[in-house]
Amino acid sequence: MRKSNLTRKTAETDITLTLNIDGSGKSEISSGVGFLDHMLTLFTRHGGFDLAVKCRGDTEIDNHHTVEDIGICLGSAFAEALGDMRGIRRYADVTIPMDEALILCAVDVSGRALLGLDVPIDQPSVGEFETELLEEFLAAFTRKAGITIHLRKLSGKNAHHIIEAVFKSLAHALREACAMDEANAGKIPSTKGTLL
Repeated sequence: MRKSNLTRKTAETDITLTLNIDGSGKSEISSGVGFLDHMLTLFTRHGGFDLAVKCRGDTEIDNHHTVEDIGICLGSAFAEALGDMRGIRRYADVTIPMDEALILCAVDVSGRALLGLDVPIDQPSVGEFETELLEEFLAAFTRKAGITIHLRKLSGKNAHHIIEAVFKSLAHALREACAMDEANAGKIPSTKGTLL
C-alpha cells in the first residue's frame, strides 16, 4: 500500500495528515475552513484515496496559511507515497462538469512541478473561502508533489461549481495517473530510467 503519515508544525499552523493512495475514498477532514473541508472530502471520494487531515491554524487572521500549508502537506504526502513512481500510468486527463461549470485537468506525475492554471473566477469568495486561495493551495500542492498539472476552465460562472469541478477533475486525473499499469509493472515510466 502506498501510504504517508506526516506532521507539520509552524508558528501559523499545526497539521497532521495521513494519505493512502490505494484507499476506498474515506475521509476525515478538519481544517478549520469549512469550504476546504468540503473540497478535500470530495477530492478524496472521487480520487479513491483515504485521507485524514487535522489542522489548527491562525484562521483568526485569515485562511491563507491554513489553505497553503495543507496544500504543502498533501503534496508532500503524495510524493512520499508514490516513491520512485515505478509502475504507475503517469499521465491522465479528464474533463469534469459541475452544472454550468466545465473544467479540464491534465496531469503528468513526473517529478517535475509545474502548475498551469487558467481558471478565472469572478467572485472574490465562496463563504469564508477567498477564491484566490484556490491557486495558493494548488501551487503548494504541485510544488511539493512534483507533479505537472494543467487546469482550464472551459465554462462556468458560479464560483462554488468552478472550484468543485477543479477538485473533482484533479482527483479523477490523479487517480488514473497514479494507478498501477499492469503492462509496465515494476518499470519506471520514462526512457531516462528515472522520474526524479
